[in-house]
Amino acid sequence: MLKRNAIVLAVMALGLGSASAADPASINWSKIKPVSIGLFYPGQSSYEWLRSPEHKGADVEVNRGDSCVSCHDEPSAEQDLGNKIVKGGRLEPVPVKGKSGYKELSVQAAYDSKNMYLRYEWKTDNPYPGTEHQYLRYDGHGWNVWGFPKLDKVVQEGKQPGIYEDRMSIIIDDGKVPGFAKQGCWLTCHDGQRDMPKQFTKEEVAANALLTAIKKSDVRKFLPDTRSNPSDWKTGKSVDEISQLKADGKFVDLIQWRAHRSNAVGMADDGYVLEWRLSDAGKDMFGGNADGKTHQPLFMFDEKKMGFRSITADSQARKGNLFLVKEENAVPFDPNAGWKEGDLIPDYIISRTDAKGSAADNNAMAAWKDGKWTVVLTRPLGLTNTDDKTLRAGGVYNVGFAIHDDNITTRGHQVSFVKTLGLGAKQKVDIQAVKLP
Repeated sequence: MLKRNAIVLAVMALGLGSASAADPASINWSKIKPVSIGLFYPGQSSYEWLRSPEHKGADVEVNRGDSCVSCHDEPSAEQDLGNKIVKGGRLEPVPVKGKSGYKELSVQAAYDSKNMYLRYEWKTDNPYPGTEHQYLRYDGHGWNVWGFPKLDKVVQEGKQPGIYEDRMSIIIDDGKVPGFAKQGCWLTCHDGQRDMPKQFTKEEVAANALLTAIKKSDVRKFLPDTRSNPSDWKTGKSVDEISQLKADGKFVDLIQWRAHRSNAVGMADDGYVLEWRLSDAGKDMFGGNADGKTHQPLFMFDEKKMGFRSITADSQARKGNLFLVKEENAVPFDPNAGWKEGDLIPDYIISRTDAKGSAADNNAMAAWKDGKWTVVLTRPLGLTNTDDKTLRAGGVYNVGFAIHDDNITTRGHQVSFVKTLGLGAKQKVDIQAVKLP
């Protein structure tokens, strides 16, 4: 097993001790009351669907700005919705076998003079940690991606295995995004996006002025204010107008702990949603491992450290925490190393050293035990980056949570209704962070 500081810290995250700004692993979480948050499978319930007659009996309320929980206020609302939608029907055209409709997420929150700490715990659908992500596979002639999310057609048809990392996400709004406090994450989820109704075509994206200007080749999360028609992704505002929205703080933070691409180096990525789902300035802790021209890997495993240059589909190594980390176990790819059909190398190269700027703000520690993930996220207070929400003691924030597991992405997650998070706030909130000594 590769020895990494992140794995050592991950185990420490479950321990006890006195709290310290420099050592989040020492927080005594047994003294901080957990809050149980219900998360449910939303299927294709987009911003547009909620406002359409298909949302029977509720579209009028949604359009006038009422909150989701003004209707879905019964204790079992999330469980009832998720278990119904996940089975298939008008909101799920491609049911995933064995997918759970509901999850309980335990959240504990704390803060000190430097950081906010969030401790998450949830049970995974699979009886193993989802630390595996897609690979590059040698087919005897060249290297191609192997392993796709379960909603992809190639997996549904049995042409590719379902492989995707587990993820834990939080969206944060400081009250500057109109409507988020009432309808939360649904402001970011739209028809036209990947795995949603009326999905974009390459031709539509190529003809779109906004997506061309920001150099994007698909449609992902966006906020309604970035479109002249909030329900039509094609009606993007100008780059100057969107820059002003960003300057005014009318974006939401999106922080994602990734079981493969960030967990390997004890981090969580840092992004935001405005006209697209964007990474913060700087460099993420992960990047593609395929050469843009030849498609062959850029790095392979260091055989001296690992005992192998690559693995195969039946390798025992796939059942552990197998990551390709630039500083630890990766060496430049050798195209003349005698590759055989079926050889697999991770499609992503991971590096803590390369992570820089605002994109590298967040740390995280994680451990999977007895069917559950426990993740401790550390987010600095007082950030002044233009792509970050500035968190402060006494502040109250609107938040939404999402869990991806069971080798799936896009709409295949479980999500929460919007909640409030306070950092020692005087008013009543759903999740109150405890001030550490």
